[in-house]
Amino acid sequence: MEWIPIFKSKEEVQSKLRENVPYRIDVGSKAICIVLRENVLHSFENKCSHNGEALHKGSINYLGEIVCPWHGYRFNIKTGRECGERCRDLETFPIEEKENGFCIGVL
Repeated sequence: MEWIPIFKSKEEVQSKLRENVPYRIDVGSKAICIVLRENVLHSFENKCSHNGEALHKGSINYLGEIVCPWHGYRFNIKTGRECGERCRDLETFPIEEKENGFCIGVL
């Protein structure tokens, strides 16, 4: 796994992200959606596995699921699991705070 810096500090995270508002970043050729929820960063592929819509355009519901704006498919932001088991789960990516800031792990 390769660890790629995405934010330099907690201050940068706070300045770019709002609680429960999806945010898109690009890491190499991968589009990734990041969600700050209850002071924890969660990341997963930015493409709904049902029909391909960008998930950063969606919303986070009260259960901590990202809801696709096209057809309402719901995915757990921690595990990537599609809540109705109607399509494949999302790929998730770990985020860790390291000495050089926050880094995301990609294969």
